[in-house]
Amino acid sequence: MGRLFGTDGIRGVVNKELTADLAMKVGNAAARVLTDADGKRPVIALGMDTRISGDMLAAALAAGICAAGADVLQLGVVPTPAVAYLVRKYKADAGVMISASHNPAEYNGIKIFSGDGYKLPDLLEEKVETLVLGDSFHACEGASVGRITRAERAVEDYVEYLKSTVSGGFGVRALIDCANGSASATAPVLFPTLCDCDIIFAEPDGVNINAGCGSTHLDKLCEKVVDGGYDLGIAFDGDADRCLMVDAAGEVVDGDMIMAMAAVDMKQRGTLNKNTVVGTIMTNFGFNRFCAENGVSFIPTKVGDRFVLEEMLINGYSLGGEQSGHIIFKEFATTGDGQLTALQVLDMLTRSDAPIGQLKRVMTRYPQHLVNVRVSPAGKERLFTDKVVRAAIDGAVSELGSDGRIVVRESGTEPLIRVMVECGDDEKAQRVVERVADTVRERLAD
Repeated sequence: MGRLFGTDGIRGVVNKELTADLAMKVGNAAARVLTDADGKRPVIALGMDTRISGDMLAAALAAGICAAGADVLQLGVVPTPAVAYLVRKYKADAGVMISASHNPAEYNGIKIFSGDGYKLPDLLEEKVETLVLGDSFHACEGASVGRITRAERAVEDYVEYLKSTVSGGFGVRALIDCANGSASATAPVLFPTLCDCDIIFAEPDGVNINAGCGSTHLDKLCEKVVDGGYDLGIAFDGDADRCLMVDAAGEVVDGDMIMAMAAVDMKQRGTLNKNTVVGTIMTNFGFNRFCAENGVSFIPTKVGDRFVLEEMLINGYSLGGEQSGHIIFKEFATTGDGQLTALQVLDMLTRSDAPIGQLKRVMTRYPQHLVNVRVSPAGKERLFTDKVVRAAIDGAVSELGSDGRIVVRESGTEPLIRVMVECGDDEKAQRVVERVADTVRERLAD
């Protein structure tokens, strides 16, 4: 596979890029690295989303971990941020989440968290990768082999923590889309205790995760919110670390708008550290204008919530996130958490006594067009060296001028190059993004 870890762990098509053999090796290597780091027998918490391949990969990971002499604490089906929280609550040495987030069911992935609930540092990731790619496997004998136990209250403990982050119930009627993923295990326990709600797409069958539902497919939620007269809709992705929303008119409230609303609320309450929000280079132009108009500083990073979090940790910022709905409320979590985000927004609505459709107006979104171009691995490598592609991008920059921008980047999790254009002129943005995407496709798709 070449390099294993991308911006969000290891990810690939199951039994093609991501096999049970690889998962066992990763588990074994992770246990050994943690043993080297701490000098004691580690306990590794293991969670997964609802994909049909989850059981297979969990068994393989657990086998590799136990073979190295570490113990496994099975969490079952839980959101990714639940692993980040529970690894601290249960005082485990690390946590592993088996999920491919928003990807279709044929994909799966492995994300590793350290004992403090943060994603595994680059140095330890590199050590794990070196052992795996070096085909190094350690097998203990006799009483040194690890044990497997189950955390029976994993869902309840996580839900209780989420509830502790807000003041109480909410006087809204919400429609909640669980993407047939991890939120199917937690949202039906959490939200009915706090508000009047209906829950949809919470019947996972192993292959319907993210299929026409969730935060990457909002059409059905938008339609159902309007038809059912709901105050808002809430959508999670497959592992529930993202949250997007829909207002009563069926209009999408994306991650940038959620950050803008949160920034206003937190600034008013004195909890927006250094009056700063961390986003990415893909954060909408309209967010920059919002910040300028509201006395808020904006720090952009590379795309990926791990880069957002790194910037927040280095400089002590309390709010950050991505347009895709990864929102990090540093006071409460060590990673993006979709259900935590939903609760914080519901709390804002209660404090302001205003609907989400009104609050989102603090930010005006620039027209934005994104085209994902599927390319070969070799095509990815040629992105920054192909002269024709570079000329197309330079031409777009000149045409957009000061009223827009173009961002062309590689996906960290999929074989894609993403072409994004923003411009005050919507037709121009559409024209430019299609022209550059066509050039990328012709030159790099192979």
